[in-house]
Amino acid sequence: MKTLHLYHGSTKVIERPVLGIGNPKNDYGIGFYCTENLELAKEWASTEKSDGFANHYEINLEELSILPLNKKPYHILNWLSILLKNRTFVLSQGLPTEARDYLLQHFLPDYEQYDLLVGYRADDSYFSFANAFLNNTISLDQLRKAMFLGKLGEQVVLKSEKAFSRLVFKESIPVESSQYYAKRMARDRRAREDFQKEKATVPAVDAIYMIDILRQKWDNDDPRL
Repeated sequence: MKTLHLYHGSTKVIERPVLGIGNPKNDYGIGFYCTENLELAKEWASTEKSDGFANHYEINLEELSILPLNKKPYHILNWLSILLKNRTFVLSQGLPTEARDYLLQHFLPDYEQYDLLVGYRADDSYFSFANAFLNNTISLDQLRKAMFLGKLGEQVVLKSEKAFSRLVFKESIPVESSQYYAKRMARDRRAREDFQKEKATVPAVDAIYMIDILRQKWDNDDPRL
């Protein structure tokens, strides 16, 4: 039996998360968003003016269906498609809109059928990377590299009643905003700075951009992914 220790950063103690409550415009839609990394949870817990809590849980994964977007056979375009499905992107007409529609048609996994999702967290910096790719200003390889900038980590998202029923509250750990909000902003700033450096590098001659994926009609099982 495999058990995970999960942490959820919040401005309040949450002993019993409730399925169906939350922002439907989050990365993976409505769900309970956690991380295995306590330090990241502490950074996500506070705001500029408010302290918070890193709520600690255990979850038994036995018989839970899990979508690991961070592992093969899934890839970066599956993650981006889910992001496009849920988050609000302001896209200009033309290539960015066509790119969104193509990705949703060809690369969107049936993610709502799973009990648990594991994937990248789309902080504001990651969101800007995705926008840049849709606008054809960074390559597919640069988008992949961007996922590790700033070490924003992965998140585990509970999506079903079955997953919620396995979650056991252990404790709430107080978080001081004065310490951890600054860490959160610094991490995001580093990610943006590293991205600008990566963006300024000369791409490989055979670099793939969004327009190439459209022109060459890539599918989800394309070996180049």
